[in-house]
Amino acid sequence: MDRPAPYRDRADAGRALAEALRKYAGEEPVIVGLPRGGVVVAAEIARALGAELDVILAGKLRAPYNPELAIGAVSEDGHVYINRLAVRGLHIKDSYIEEETKSRLRTMRERLNLYRSVKEKVPLKGRTVIIVDDGLATGSTMISAVQAAHASGARKIIAAVPGGPADTVDRIREMNEVSEVICPHIPDLFFAVSQLYVDFSQTEDSEVAEILKASGEEKRKRA
Repeated sequence: MDRPAPYRDRADAGRALAEALRKYAGEEPVIVGLPRGGVVVAAEIARALGAELDVILAGKLRAPYNPELAIGAVSEDGHVYINRLAVRGLHIKDSYIEEETKSRLRTMRERLNLYRSVKEKVPLKGRTVIIVDDGLATGSTMISAVQAAHASGARKIIAAVPGGPADTVDRIREMNEVSEVICPHIPDLFFAVSQLYVDFSQTEDSEVAEILKASGEEKRKRA
């Protein structure tokens, strides 16, 4: 018998995560969502904590002939994480990784131009940074985002996700750059992030841009 999904949608997951993250509200954190779905989750957390919202882009590096399989990720700043175990197992050449990285960076820069046209980047230096996604699978995107935040001078980094597989959660916890991982739901049998949600509708770039625009307007009102 299938177990019911723990969250109605991404907004519901964000509200649940916000409760676990309230202890960081006094540190004036930056809530960083991973586009696209992670931004919906992050927006709810930022609203609940009265915190700034931003994004870090990290593009999945896709395996040859299997674009759903991640062999690593690259951040908008060019920081690359490679899953060496997967690369060795699939006998993937360095030349393929180099071309895939260039391709993903081109795609991310187009998306980044849209996002930054509505909201400027929030500096992370010296800040507590909570990196949020709508779930973990291989963890490649989160790892790349953590590395990018660390390189940007973040003082403390927390990874927050509604759910994911135990081995991936452990991999993120073992990162020296990460102070804490918040992951309320770890299924006994994990097959996809979609199993965490009743409604896992795709999030569009236009929705992310609207969320960022609204967060910038809210910040101006508070100021």
